[in-house]
Amino acid sequence: MARCRPWFALLVALLAFVAGGVFAQTPAAVAAPARQGASAAVVPLDRVIVVVNDEALTQWDLSDERRVFLQQLKASNITPPPDDVLDKQVLQRLIVERAILQFAKQTGIRVDDTTVERTILRVAEENKLSPEAFRKVLERENIPYSTYREDLRRQIIIQRVREREVDSKVIVTDAEVDNYLATIASQAGGEEEYHLSHIYITVPEQATPAAVEASRKRAEEALAEIKAGKSFGEVAATFSAAPDASSGGDLGWRSSARLPTVFADVVRTLKPGEVSGILRSPAGFHIVKLAEVRSRNQPTIVEQTHALHILIKVNESTSEADAKARIDRLRERLLAGAKFEDVARANSEDASAAKGGDLGWLSPGDTVPQFEQAMDKLKVGEISEPVRSPFGWHLIEVLGRRKQDITKQRERDQARQAIRQRKSDEQWEEFIRQLRDRTYVEYKTDDR
Repeated sequence: MARCRPWFALLVALLAFVAGGVFAQTPAAVAAPARQGASAAVVPLDRVIVVVNDEALTQWDLSDERRVFLQQLKASNITPPPDDVLDKQVLQRLIVERAILQFAKQTGIRVDDTTVERTILRVAEENKLSPEAFRKVLERENIPYSTYREDLRRQIIIQRVREREVDSKVIVTDAEVDNYLATIASQAGGEEEYHLSHIYITVPEQATPAAVEASRKRAEEALAEIKAGKSFGEVAATFSAAPDASSGGDLGWRSSARLPTVFADVVRTLKPGEVSGILRSPAGFHIVKLAEVRSRNQPTIVEQTHALHILIKVNESTSEADAKARIDRLRERLLAGAKFEDVARANSEDASAAKGGDLGWLSPGDTVPQFEQAMDKLKVGEISEPVRSPFGWHLIEVLGRRKQDITKQRERDQARQAIRQRKSDEQWEEFIRQLRDRTYVEYKTDDR
């Protein structure tokens, strides 16, 4: 590539970390930029500023996170808020992150070095960088590799908390999908997507009327600044308690089903560029801006592949070397004439084993990139070399290929995923709010 992307772009969480299976997952979280090395800035005197449960947050922690936050604002071309406001925003981010990490530790979530190194390798590969080139990018930005590794470990842990506590419990029924599709079918022009930004002012779970009123006034102050002409992104960076505050509150493109319930109806009445009034939800107050609207009406015709596979997982009980040795032995049996379906039933470690490893007809994007790339290179009837994915080692056999209009099925899949994501976002927000409310926080300075 002619030029490497900025270092912060290399930190996007590119793959799901859910164990088992080959199907692609939608990343629910984005990794934060790595902290700079201690040499990047000198803190003359470190001191404890906040105690979160039994763990101290120091002035160095705040300064370090502040630097990260400012880099995110710069990447989004957003003017930083005043220093005192910025420090409060950053401190709250730190408190929430520390509370989640403590919860993860208490409930047994661990991420080993092998997982972190594999993730770094995949991030480098997705950015078309060798491991050596990736390290040089970090060095050029004065980011110690060890610091980057630990930042990424924290982000993976937080993602696993979300997957276990929220994503795994989200249920989308066929009736919800039917209702969603019926709703968009009744709308002229088909389903629309909305590019949104938002500002979120929290209200504690058991807030007093005075606390609720204080949050409302803060929301009114934010809305007043927007009406006075200040950019929405700058106001979001100053006022919003949402994790996306550093990107100006940008929520990206959302389909109707993925609109948070609190402002779903309001968004449909807005014109591009308009800002809502103050919206109330159980979690707090919201202000939303609609940037653009687009339609999703295109028919979907794709080349599908009918494939079988065998998976040997790499996990706490099976090492990388043992999994690779097992998959090599299974491939030798297949090449010697064993039936793929029989070997899969007896050995594969995912839900398709009961069907002889049959994954059915797969469309582009249905599986993780490593699996799909290997599958696409195979001829019909050919058995792959061992393929490594985030889930373990695979063998693949292609049974057939076809062109297929999957518009209807894709509509249902997209509807289900959109509903699932909306529910997940709302429930994760609520999980964080409840966790924060029951976290003991003691401020050691007057700064809040």
